[in-house]
Amino acid sequence: MSAQKPTIVLVHGAFADSSSWNGVVEKLQSHDYPVVAAANPLRGLTEDSAYVRQLLASVDGPVVLVGHSYGGSVISNAAKGLDNVKALVFVAAFLPDEGESAVALSEKFPGSTLGENLRPVPITLPDGSEAVDLYIEKARFHQQFAADVPEGAAAVMAATQRPVVDAALAEDASAPAWKDIPSWVLVASEDRNIPARVQTYMAERANATVVNVAASHAVAVSRPGEVARLINAAAQATG
Repeated sequence: MSAQKPTIVLVHGAFADSSSWNGVVEKLQSHDYPVVAAANPLRGLTEDSAYVRQLLASVDGPVVLVGHSYGGSVISNAAKGLDNVKALVFVAAFLPDEGESAVALSEKFPGSTLGENLRPVPITLPDGSEAVDLYIEKARFHQQFAADVPEGAAAVMAATQRPVVDAALAEDASAPAWKDIPSWVLVASEDRNIPARVQTYMAERANATVVNVAASHAVAVSRPGEVARLINAAAQATG
């Protein structure tokens, strides 16, 4: 059955890693979907998108491409013009139009408390240039990112979070794939990173199929069944 189904490619966002999809992966695999959880580099939108695009090119057959948070910006950039990507699924994610950044969109309507809970760490990139990695303060991670995740699990997530270079969140998107590929959006109504009003605005603009879930930004961890159901719906709708 697996060969007859699209491959589900999952792309995490900032402050997370591929393990944030574990519950979703289990649900999808139980329904015989082949699944790949990509390791998003979080080094820059152009660079991250190119990495995911190369991964997509290695997949035989149709793909349903899923992005969480900043990963939404990445999948929309990466999928542009790829015939094998049949559906896009945005999970508490950004759907930027050309020339828009994650930072600008997160501030379009009030409600995000992410900025005040970030810890910047200066770094030197491999090319010798200076940059800033962003982490969520560990003591604030639970409430900011994963308020509906058990405290112990959220503490592990805080300790293992992947930082994102600040410039990645400020980088403007290129022409978006959501204008050409059918899209599904999960709006997390209790999200403190990307306000639900921002998520709804982007979803409506993209004419996406929308479901609303009362969950935190870490909805893939707290509500994996809801996320997997939406991905399954997208896969079935696109054949």
